[in-house]
Amino acid sequence: MASTSRLENNKVCCYAHPESPLIEDYRAGDMICSECGLVVGDAFGGPENPLLSGGHLSTIIGPGTGSASFDAFGAPKYPNRRTMRSSDRSLISAFKEISSMADRINLPKTIVDRANTLFKQVHDGKNLKGRSNDAKASACLYIACRQEGVPRTFKEICAVSKISKKEIGRCFKLTLKALETSVDLITTADFMCRFCANLDLPNMVQRAATHIAKKAVEMDIVPGRSPISVAAAAIYMASQASEHKRSQKEIGDIAGVADVTIRQSYKLMYPHAAKLFPEDFKFTTPIDQLPQM
Repeated sequence: MASTSRLENNKVCCYAHPESPLIEDYRAGDMICSECGLVVGDAFGGPENPLLSGGHLSTIIGPGTGSASFDAFGAPKYPNRRTMRSSDRSLISAFKEISSMADRINLPKTIVDRANTLFKQVHDGKNLKGRSNDAKASACLYIACRQEGVPRTFKEICAVSKISKKEIGRCFKLTLKALETSVDLITTADFMCRFCANLDLPNMVQRAATHIAKKAVEMDIVPGRSPISVAAAAIYMASQASEHKRSQKEIGDIAGVADVTIRQSYKLMYPHAAKLFPEDFKFTTPIDQLPQM
C-alpha cells in the first residue's frame, strides 16, 4: 500500500496536500489531513493494542468534502481509509470508560491493563448477557483493583461510574463466576492508610486505628461486620481519643459507609476499648470519656 504521509521539513504531512494543516484526533490518536480527511500518521505513536482483533486502534474517518477528495468520475480518491469491526468498537468504548474511571481515582496503568484484559475475556466469552458494557467495565475495574492489591470500595468505583453500586456488585459476582477467578479477601489494613490520609489524620492516629481494627478482628469482637465498617469505626475511636477528632459523618463520607454502620461496629468495640488501643498511645480524651452509643 502506498504511503499516506511524507516528511516536509521534518514534519509529517499529507502526501497529496503538504501545505494543509493536520487535525489531531485526540481520542483515536491519529493525525488527519484537514483537506481530504486522510489519516496520515499516529499522533501518539503508541504500541499496538493486542486486545483488539487487528492489534491496532482503527479510526473511522468521514468522507472528505473538498474537491480534492474525489477523482474526475466522482469516486473517492482514498479508498484505503480504515474501518473498525463492531466488536472492536465495543472494546474500545469499554477501554476508554475504564481508563476514564481510573484517571478520576488516580489508579495506575497496571490496573487499567488488568481491567481491560478482564473485560476482553468477558466480552469474548459472551458472558454476562443482558448487562451493560459500562456495568461490566466497572466490575472489571473493581476486580482489577482487588487483584493488584490496591482495593477500592464499591462506592468509590460507583462515584466515577454511571452504574449503581448494586449493579456493580451483581456484575462483580457474575464476572468472578464466569471467568472462574477469585480475589483475595479484603482486610481493614487495605483501606486504613488511604482513609486516614483523606481525613488528614496524623500518623499517630492512623497507627492507633490500625491497631484497634486488627485487635477487634483478632478478639472476634466484630463478627460479621465488613472490614470497611470496622476500619471506619476504628478511625472514629482513635480520632475521638486524640486531638484530631473526626465525626462519624466525615469518616462515613470518606469510607463510603453510613453513619449507622459505623455506630454499630463502634458499639461492639467500645466495651473493649482499653484492650484495643496500643500501649504507647497518648490520649487527649481518656477512654472513659469517649462517646458512648
